[in-house]
Amino acid sequence: MSKLTDEICRLLDSTTEEERRFVLDYLRQRMPIHPIEAEWNTSAESILAAIARSSDLTQRGIRGILAEATFEQWILPKIALASWQWLAVPDDQPYDFVLSKGTARARVQVKLQRKERGQPKQYAARSKKRLSNAPENLYVVEVQKTRSGTKSGRQTRPYRFSDFDILAVNLHPSTGDWKRFVYTVANWLLPRGPKPKLIEIFQPVATESDKYWTDDLSTCLNWFLGDEDKRLYQR
Repeated sequence: MSKLTDEICRLLDSTTEEERRFVLDYLRQRMPIHPIEAEWNTSAESILAAIARSSDLTQRGIRGILAEATFEQWILPKIALASWQWLAVPDDQPYDFVLSKGTARARVQVKLQRKERGQPKQYAARSKKRLSNAPENLYVVEVQKTRSGTKSGRQTRPYRFSDFDILAVNLHPSTGDWKRFVYTVANWLLPRGPKPKLIEIFQPVATESDKYWTDDLSTCLNWFLGDEDKRLYQR
């Protein structure tokens, strides 16, 4: 910083909270945080206030979008170092990102770890009994679309195994860190009972890397390209 900014910071440290709020309001009028403030003719503070008073369902959707934005801002630039590129995704697709490297393509669906009553949801004990060599701390990710409906007589909310290739799960509910993700291959997810082409809604998520989940996207991409056939915590 320059001597001027050092002096400004020193002066701010000596002001009262009321005076600092006045300076903040002065700066906010001249320095919008995001272009959406101008587009909506409002302030970031008003948007946050609206989110704060919204329903849990609305906030859950916003947190999901925040997980996607974090993936785009923090994870994709890292994967670019391994020569992967990301492509534009058309609207209304069952995946959020498409990664490309040479002739390889990988469709990524980003989900937020499930919370219940304000806490990260643990994988049900009765369901865990059907797993093999699962870690003690096993959480849940809900793998279904937000909107329900039908198309050609078929329910559109469930995901099919053909819909995406990699599942990225944001671990903010259990870690408090929006930059923490784990990844697995979509075909390794558990099927939905008597409908083997559909993905089970509640999937077991490990927060530490093992043979099924990894905190490194490059590793998961290699798993996907290796085409190994297995299911989460199944013999």
